[in-house]
Amino acid sequence: MIWKLLKQHISLSQLLGFSLANVCGMVIVLLAVQFYRDVLPMFTQENSFLKGDYIIISKKVSTLGTIVGKQTTFSAGDIAEIEEQPFVKRVGSFLPSQFKVMAGMGLQGIKMSTDLFFESVPDAYVDVQSEEWKFNPESNVIPIIIPRNYLNLYNFGFAQSRNLPQLSEGIIGMVNLDIRLVGNGKTEQMKGHIVGFSSRLNTILVPESFIRWANARFSTGVEAEPSRLIVEVGNPADERIVQFVQRKGYEMEGNELEAGKTVWFLKLIVGVVLSVGLLISVLSFYILMLSIYLLLQKNMRKLETLLLIGYSPAQVARPYQMLAVVLNLSVLLLGIAIVIGIRGTYLPVITSLLPDAGNESLLPALLTGACVFLLVSVLNIVMVRRKVDGIWMHKK
Repeated sequence: MIWKLLKQHISLSQLLGFSLANVCGMVIVLLAVQFYRDVLPMFTQENSFLKGDYIIISKKVSTLGTIVGKQTTFSAGDIAEIEEQPFVKRVGSFLPSQFKVMAGMGLQGIKMSTDLFFESVPDAYVDVQSEEWKFNPESNVIPIIIPRNYLNLYNFGFAQSRNLPQLSEGIIGMVNLDIRLVGNGKTEQMKGHIVGFSSRLNTILVPESFIRWANARFSTGVEAEPSRLIVEVGNPADERIVQFVQRKGYEMEGNELEAGKTVWFLKLIVGVVLSVGLLISVLSFYILMLSIYLLLQKNMRKLETLLLIGYSPAQVARPYQMLAVVLNLSVLLLGIAIVIGIRGTYLPVITSLLPDAGNESLLPALLTGACVFLLVSVLNIVMVRRKVDGIWMHKK
C-alpha cells in the first residue's frame, strides 16, 4: 500500500541513467580484477599471484682484483647493509658446496660425466613446487633443480650436434644421476634426482639442508661466505635499486629486474583501471542518492502524513531502501554477465599464447562484486533511513 502511494513520482529515466552508469563502473572493476588474474601467468608462469620480485646480485670480478686476491664474497656487514635499504623486503644467500661433485649418466650407450657444483638458497626463494624437495641422509638421494635454459642448451645444441634424442622435462625427471662427493678425505656415491626446472635461478640447486649436511661432512667445517645474494624488492622499477647497485659496484644477473618491471607495470595499470571503475561507481551511487532524495522531496507531504497517522520511519523508508537494493543487485548481475561475455572473447587469445593461463576461476571477480554491492547497499539503506528520520524529527 505504501509503495503504491509513493511510486508515483519515480523517474524511470533517472533510475535508468543511474543503472547504466553503475553497470559501467561495476564492469570496469570486475573486469580489471578478472583480467589481472587471467593474464598474470603470462608474465610469472609458475610463480604465484602474490609473488615477489627478485634480483640476484654479485660482486664484480676484475683483473686487478684477481691479481691481488680480492674477495668477491658478501660479508655479514654487506648483507646487513643491503637489508637496511628501503626498497628491500628480504635477502637470501646462495650457499655453495665446499667439496668436489662429479656426476654421470648413460644415454643410448654413451656414458657422460662431468664435474658439477651445487648451490642452495632458502626454500622461500625457490620457484619450483615439489613434494620431493627435501633431503634425508638415509635415502641416499639428492633432489636437484636445474635451470630451464640448461635443458634448452642440450636439446637445441648438444643433442643435435651428436645426433642424440631431444628430451622433455618429464623424461629428464625420470633420469637418475650418479653423484660422487669427494672432500675431507672422504668419498661417497649418491643418486641425484631432478625434481624441477627453475626459470628464476641460474644455478644447480639442491636443498639447503643437504648443503649444510654435506659441507659438514666433506669440507673443513669452515662456512664459506656467499658470493651471490637473492634480494626480494617491493618495486622493481624503483630507481634507487640501480643507484645502489652501481654505487656499491655490484652486478645484477639475468633479466629478473626487467620481468619484475613488467609485472609491476601490469599491477599499476590494473590499479589505475580499478580506480576509474570505483570512481564511476561512486558517482553513480551519488546519482542514485540524488534520485531517491528527489523522490523523498516530491513525496514530502505524503511522507509526513504517513508518519502522523502512525507509520514508523522504518516502514516509510523501506520502499526506497528496497528500490536501492534491487537496483544494486540488478547492476551486479548484469555486470557479472557482461564480464563473463568479455572474458570469453579474450581468453582464447591468452590460452593460445600460454596454455597454463586463463585457468583462474571467477571467484575473485564475484567476491569483489559482492563486496561492492554490500557496501553500496548498506550506504543506501542508512542514508535513506537518516533522511526519513530527519523528516520525522522535523515534523515532531
